[in-house]
Amino acid sequence: MSQPTKFLLDESRMPRDWYNIAADLPVPLPPPLHPGTLQPIGPADLAPLFPMELILQEVSTERTIPIPEPVREVFRLWRPSPLVRAHRLEKVLGTPAKIYYKYEGVSPAGSHKPNTAVPQAWYNAQAGVKKLSTETGAGQWGSSLAFAGALFKLEVKVFQVRVSFDQKPYRRALMETYGATCVASPSEETNAGRAILAQNPKHPGSLGIAISEAVEVAATNDDTKYALGSVLNHVLMHQTIIGQEAMLQFEMAGDDPDVIVGCTGGGSNFAGIAFPFIGQQLRGGKKRRIVAVEPAACPSLTRGKYAYDFGDTSHLTPLVKMHTLGSTFTPPGFHAGGLRYHGMAPLVSHLHQLKLIEATSYKQNACFEAGVLFARSEGIVPAPEANHAVKGAIEEALRCKREGRSEVILFNLCGHGHFDMSAYMAFHAGQLVDQPYDEAELAMALSGLPSVPA
Repeated sequence: MSQPTKFLLDESRMPRDWYNIAADLPVPLPPPLHPGTLQPIGPADLAPLFPMELILQEVSTERTIPIPEPVREVFRLWRPSPLVRAHRLEKVLGTPAKIYYKYEGVSPAGSHKPNTAVPQAWYNAQAGVKKLSTETGAGQWGSSLAFAGALFKLEVKVFQVRVSFDQKPYRRALMETYGATCVASPSEETNAGRAILAQNPKHPGSLGIAISEAVEVAATNDDTKYALGSVLNHVLMHQTIIGQEAMLQFEMAGDDPDVIVGCTGGGSNFAGIAFPFIGQQLRGGKKRRIVAVEPAACPSLTRGKYAYDFGDTSHLTPLVKMHTLGSTFTPPGFHAGGLRYHGMAPLVSHLHQLKLIEATSYKQNACFEAGVLFARSEGIVPAPEANHAVKGAIEEALRCKREGRSEVILFNLCGHGHFDMSAYMAFHAGQLVDQPYDEAELAMALSGLPSVPA
């Protein structure tokens, strides 16, 4: 009898709470600071940007926070998502390892991002908010918030990083189909955007710049709040439904992962798959290797400095302690637009400092090679961001092959690549370039980090 491939939970077993890793940290997370006073910020400092319920989640140290029933009702459109055993990929690699992936591409927007877009939109609607502004790189977050905004009758304005705006027109079309407005960033619509364009009219944009524009719109309009798709504590917490479901599905499979792999840009999908398992370990459970995979052209964990920095280029946000390449750093325009952020989530950065996770990086072409191998064996074309996790999982499986170890590997396939086929066309034509970042620009960006007393 053949071994089962797919493990599906009944929707009645979908988690009812989010998991907050802050409750289990052996060392508390360094607090965000006010850029003027360098003192820890309070809820009032965040009130212009977020509704109070999300602010309370951001600072919470409670281990679990209930998922509102209206949010779970929307989640039932695609959750629980499947856990899949990659038998064919194992065979192609000739590895004794078992490879599983949690597939988040089944959501309406095609990625993990609706896991936080839906609750963020719901909490804003409950607070009487009418409009949301946000940024997006590849467009997965922008299209997810557009989808959520349509459900809860919110106007959504998305500032999309210029290079991705040009590379990925179908993501823009998806946002517009859901009713959102999508603007290339830097734009002429904000002071932040105009200042960048005055210096360089052809600036390719960055997530830091797009964040500045979206924050400025929210801070200067009383009817508008800001929504962020990664980095912040409450965003990462919303994603933990992924790992919690995976734990239940591994019970069904009679297995348990030894290695967990996730791609990392801001940290949301990585946190979603890894945090519940790390929390279990911190409470005395099984110890696992947790591997964060980032792009070599934007390597915040492997090359960045652990320091207080701004989350945006125009310095409109509080200071947070994270692995950063410097808020003015602009990465090359590689195709994994969702991973082109100068910093890493404070919680992910903190776990790295505590040596609870590992980090590695790979170049663009190597990740696309892994994605094509995965597509030709498992049938799913991964998003460019997800290709980094695929590459990381394949490298772990090949290590097991060399060492003769039958470890269990889990990775998060955080989205499909159906809107990224121009990138695959470029790859197949040999036109995909492994662009290095500018070492001089990195040094300059790091030299400009804020001075914060120890």
